[in-house]
Amino acid sequence: MNWQTTAAEELRSITEVRQLTGLSARTLRYYEELGLLPGVRRRAGGRRVYGDDEVERLRFIQRLKAMGLSLAEIKELNAVYSIGGSTHAMLQHLDAVLGQRLEDLDARIRELCSLRDEISRYQTSVRERVRDSAGRGAA
Repeated sequence: MNWQTTAAEELRSITEVRQLTGLSARTLRYYEELGLLPGVRRRAGGRRVYGDDEVERLRFIQRLKAMGLSLAEIKELNAVYSIGGSTHAMLQHLDAVLGQRLEDLDARIRELCSLRDEISRYQTSVRERVRDSAGRGAA
């Protein structure tokens, strides 16, 4: 991904970026504070303006968050990209992070399936006891 700006790019206000991404102004400012949006520029009056690269980066952050990555993990990817100076280095790191996320999800799914089976068995037992107690009450 190219996070650099070009002279011909359209600059958007924070309001426009909120509408494009669905993120709140507070979230946009927070991401900037964390260093997730290092290229945010300001107009003469101090108002933030965002280029195409910042909007693309915000969408990338949203996708990573939807996959369960924390902001700390996303920040780490940002650092790898900055230090490595290439998308390739960042993508290799992202591959490793996503691989770990998949392993974690698979483990959680196994736990949830086991919990579901246990609840189902317990519900069956409870229903049998309800039937038994109803049969004794009618006699």
